Amino acid sequence: MAGPLPLGDPAPSDGRLPSDLPIDPAVPFSAYLHVPFCRVRCGYCDFNTYTSGELRGARQEDYATTLIGEIDLARRVLAEAGGPRPLDTVFFGGGTPTLLPPGDLARMLDAAATAFGIRDGAEVTVEANPDTVTTDVMRTLADAGVTRVSIGMQSAVPHVLAALDRTHRPENVGAAVRAARDVGLDVSVDLIYGAPGESLGDWERSLDAALGLAPDHISAYALIIEDGTKLARQIRRGEVPAPDDDLQADMYELADARLADAGYDWYEVSNWARRANAAQADAGTEDHRSRHNMAYWRGSDWWGFGPGAHSHVAGLRWWNVKHPAAYAQRLAGAQSPAAGRERPGADARNLERVLLQSRLAEGLPLDDIPPERRDRVAGLIADGLVQAQPALRERRVRLTLRGRLLADAVVRALTD
Repeated sequence: MAGPLPLGDPAPSDGRLPSDLPIDPAVPFSAYLHVPFCRVRCGYCDFNTYTSGELRGARQEDYATTLIGEIDLARRVLAEAGGPRPLDTVFFGGGTPTLLPPGDLARMLDAAATAFGIRDGAEVTVEANPDTVTTDVMRTLADAGVTRVSIGMQSAVPHVLAALDRTHRPENVGAAVRAARDVGLDVSVDLIYGAPGESLGDWERSLDAALGLAPDHISAYALIIEDGTKLARQIRRGEVPAPDDDLQADMYELADARLADAGYDWYEVSNWARRANAAQADAGTEDHRSRHNMAYWRGSDWWGFGPGAHSHVAGLRWWNVKHPAAYAQRLAGAQSPAAGRERPGADARNLERVLLQSRLAEGLPLDDIPPERRDRVAGLIADGLVQAQPALRERRVRLTLRGRLLADAVVRALTD
């Protein structure tokens, strides 16, 4: 399970938003629906997820009805605060959303559409474990309005999957992609690199396998060791080696080169989207970026539904109680499941903006950097971390390939 919730101010039991909250109806609005169930816990994962043995006081079969209760609460709260907006994106994450019957996911999506409306052309994504995907499951989701599936591939190499405690069969990734394609869904695959015992050759094998599936989108994340996880304990005891930073850098550079050659453009440090073909470009589709994740990185508004989910509306942030039983109990008592909230000040918001937008290929406007730190951009250019011409001509900070590898150092230089 994930670490403790943030500290913050108490959240009102009715979920009411502050009367002076400056909600802008022009800002895109998204929904994140958290499904906190997994068959097994992966050794590296610190997400707020639960196996069947950890669900005391909560029933998986009741979950959709419980979450719909929070959707109804959000509708009332937002109506009182100035009116809900239609959803631009919806994302079912977890956990493993496809552990629920597809009809439950469809009910949750229908409840969100009824409460808020969904814009024409909205992106609706469901995360999926390859072993839980069939054509019938994908067809039910597509008929419900899902447009995109994100498949947790992680690796194509059995010993790497074993090191990550992933239980799916590598060959089922291809079957899952075909099932999604058969019903017209866009496909993203997620990869992780730097697992204990993974070589550069292993990583290249996984890249080749992912590219052979011709997905619309690929995410590739460096393995991070989170405190409290099984993998962190194994490393601390000396049972497995810690990730090698230099090897992970080589893996990233290999991924960027291979994906670019295959027609994928990076748009965020860990994400690549397939370029649109001529017909798609004529229809106004630029590429296959995750619009939902772009909403996070650009600081749009979203409501996170489910235990431990976080929300952001007009600068106000709040987070729900973590355990599914506590979450269900709050909603059964007609109370908000929010555990706390905060309204960060200008300095904190600026730090977050620099942290997130500097990771995007579109870059960070120079004017968003504190005036007293803008002179550091010249040094970052000299160090090969920031592209020179965009900074000079467009007044935007855009990372070089080396800058992507050292993105945290760039943020520190621009904010410390």
